Amino acid sequence: MTVRTGVFFEIEVRGRTPEVEQQAFENVLAQIVLAEELGFGSAWFVEHHFTRGFSHSSAPDLMIAAAARLTHRIRLGLGVVLLPFVHPVRTAERVATLDILSKGRIEFGTGRGASPLEYQAFKRPFELSREIWEENLDAVLQIWAADGEPLEIEHDLWAVPNVSVYPRPVQNPHPPVWVASTSLDGFIAAAKQGYDLLCMPILKGIDDLAEDLAQYKQTLAAHDFDPDERRIAMLVPWHVAATHDEAISASADAMVWYIRRQVNQVVPPGYTDARHASYRVMGQLAAGLPPEEAISVLNEHGMAVLDDVEGSRKAMARFVDAGATDILGQFQVGGLDHEATASSMKLFANEVVCS
Repeated sequence: MTVRTGVFFEIEVRGRTPEVEQQAFENVLAQIVLAEELGFGSAWFVEHHFTRGFSHSSAPDLMIAAAARLTHRIRLGLGVVLLPFVHPVRTAERVATLDILSKGRIEFGTGRGASPLEYQAFKRPFELSREIWEENLDAVLQIWAADGEPLEIEHDLWAVPNVSVYPRPVQNPHPPVWVASTSLDGFIAAAKQGYDLLCMPILKGIDDLAEDLAQYKQTLAAHDFDPDERRIAMLVPWHVAATHDEAISASADAMVWYIRRQVNQVVPPGYTDARHASYRVMGQLAAGLPPEEAISVLNEHGMAVLDDVEGSRKAMARFVDAGATDILGQFQVGGLDHEATASSMKLFANEVVCS
């Protein structure tokens, strides 16, 4: 089985004291160092805002800057920059700076976001989110292509007024571009431009996701991109232990807590926008079933993995068969304590991947 592996962080915080929050950040940095020692190829940070508990990763670029100075080989991913909320000049500057600080190890994940709260706060129209994302990404790539020469771009929401933008990234022509999406429309938009894909089975289950990925690959080919040269990374909440029962016992509470927090924060109660139907389905799964049944459904449909080594190997094979080239394990799910997270990462690296 040939698959790249990485770790993915939301920075969940169980508790409201500043001390608990601060310790969570320290734990995550220690886990990235451990991930490099164990041979994981990448470490990624999400970007969310206003999401107490399930994600305190509101400044992923700063976390990556810190991680860049603690590590030497592991690649560092922005998963993702929410492009509609940021001036493209600032995106180009900050990502290029990270690429310099990391000596060329940045993966540039992009997305339009899915939270109505974020769109309300940053005063962006959600109905234009895909258009704004595409235009902002195009502007960032134009800035890097200019290689420090002046350029001018006009947009309704921002402008690049015939200026030079520095610094320039280390990677040539720029860090790899990824697109994160939870919808088939997003997959198709990424494929038309030949971008790598970030996705997650927790919303639809692995079988439905596999069908969408097949269409992503078909669209790549139709637009003269080789599907075999593109990468598909799956973000999967994962806990592996010596036995199946131990895995459930150690992480079921954290997993259910995480899902319920995510649903309530990203899609507030009473929010009925059809574009967020998949989140409501996930919310019904978490809230409508007892925890043991919810975990069983998550495992059965490959939406998360809470299992022993053998079960985790089977899950890996299932994800690869569905199209994944990269597995990004979310091991620190639901504020799981540092020792349990580190133990799971070690078993995963030493016995699941190296089987």
